[in-house]
Amino acid sequence: MKSYSYLHLGESIDSDSYVICKYRVTTDLSIEKASQAIAAEQSTGTWTGISTLNDTVFERYGARVMDIQGDMVTIAYPEDDFSIEVGAIPQILSVIAGNLFGLDALKGVRLEDVDFPKGILKQYRGPKFGAEGLRKILDRPEKPLVGTIVKPKIGLSPKETANYVYEAGSGGLTNSKDDETLVDQKFCPIEDRTKAVAEALDKLNEEGHRMLHAVNISTNGEKIVELAENVQAWGAKQIMVDVITCGYGAVQALAEDSAIKVPIHVHRTMHGAFTKDPLNGISMLVITKLVRMCGGDALHIGTLGVGKMTGNGGDYDNLNTCLDSKMPYKTVMPVCSGGMYPGIVSRLIEEAGTNIQIQAGGGVAGHPEGVRKGAMGMCQAVDAACSGVSLEEYAKTHHELKVALDTWGFK
Repeated sequence: MKSYSYLHLGESIDSDSYVICKYRVTTDLSIEKASQAIAAEQSTGTWTGISTLNDTVFERYGARVMDIQGDMVTIAYPEDDFSIEVGAIPQILSVIAGNLFGLDALKGVRLEDVDFPKGILKQYRGPKFGAEGLRKILDRPEKPLVGTIVKPKIGLSPKETANYVYEAGSGGLTNSKDDETLVDQKFCPIEDRTKAVAEALDKLNEEGHRMLHAVNISTNGEKIVELAENVQAWGAKQIMVDVITCGYGAVQALAEDSAIKVPIHVHRTMHGAFTKDPLNGISMLVITKLVRMCGGDALHIGTLGVGKMTGNGGDYDNLNTCLDSKMPYKTVMPVCSGGMYPGIVSRLIEEAGTNIQIQAGGGVAGHPEGVRKGAMGMCQAVDAACSGVSLEEYAKTHHELKVALDTWGFK
């Protein structure tokens, strides 16, 4: 039986005909052998020569190792390797991030990046609202959106949740949301919570303040669209989905359903299980690209190293991928959350710019004078940063910010 080499180092290809992936590879073998093992396993090969593989099949469908730079390997998969079904991200992931993680030839492998050809990108519609749409809804064209996560994560009743949202909005916040673990528990049924929050938002609107609250609808696949339609009917102005636990198809189903007329806030809970290890797993950058393709309007991207979550240079890649013009879709609102509080707002805006949503849970609820004052402190910190005034100086004339800085300090 004929032996085939998947190495095509230095060769040129038509990038519009291939899905191009970058992998960081750790191996005791030569990097060439390891990269060939990935290309073979994920396309036309297996652990031994096979009589059913011929030149035509190999040339048309075999993956190509195009470049090796240190431990970074670039592999191109022919577009024909991927399903013609519109929106088949499960199958895409089976190819570019499937069995390779179990290969004995690899001590570790991390999918760092992926670029899709136009033929695949056009299968997706992207965000229905995007960053621009969210700004339009909130009538906030330039400054960062400023939000909160209802705290404690679980335990509040519908009435208490609605009161939290009202207090946060009265303090000036533009956004709030359920936490990722709250969906439809006995102590806070989703119907009762959604209706109560809707009343709070309507009251804020009557008082002249626009605000969105994202209701978490993360549930089983066969029920998620129905639940989204229900919470929308109950008054929800925005919905939230945990993309890793629910799946990319869930986000896409919601985004492409004509009956869903509210923005989708995408949470990334559980992503750290495969993004945190620098030598094994999948980077957040890949998740960001897939969420934008599927139609998420807002996405948690990290805090660029200033919050409580692990931060690295990858957060900047996520930020740029949400907002750049490389993908043929509306932009996604980057959500910066995880240990946010007024003392680090200026640094975050310096790092990320103003086209972001700053989301604080404890940084609002933990204010010594309550949620409304905590919201005011966050908004004052944003106003100071956008005005080019130091937090210390601004706090001299803004009590709520001063209390927050006295409580948590700076970073």
